[in-house]
Amino acid sequence: MQIKLSTSLLTLAACALMTLGTASTASAADPSGTWSWSRAGRQGGDPVKTTLTLKKEGDKLTGKISTPGRQGGQARETEISNGTFKDGTVAFEVVREFQGNKMVTKYSGKLEGDTIKGKMEMERNGQARSVDWEAKREK
Repeated sequence: MQIKLSTSLLTLAACALMTLGTASTASAADPSGTWSWSRAGRQGGDPVKTTLTLKKEGDKLTGKISTPGRQGGQARETEISNGTFKDGTVAFEVVREFQGNKMVTKYSGKLEGDTIKGKMEMERNGQARSVDWEAKREK
């Protein structure tokens, strides 16, 4: 009787641990939430913080990206477009307009726990540019 009870308790404990492991893996593989990163300011100025809010719906991502306004002005918040999340990769575009010119920045990155590491790609003055970015999940 005691051996059967011990075996049953061990089986129950193993199932509980596997369920917890699956739940934490599932939430870790969800990019939904608020993310942020900083980059150097212009001409050695203070770092500029970017905040990204994502919501996952199936393979689709929606959200907003926010950067501070120039010279202490109002923050700029822009909807992301073409957002996807597949095989641990976050991808989206940000379209902004400056002085009548449309600028598209493409973001892609690999989600690993509470970090997204990847590349931002844009074109400026006919030249393609690629910059690394690394966002941390805000808690």
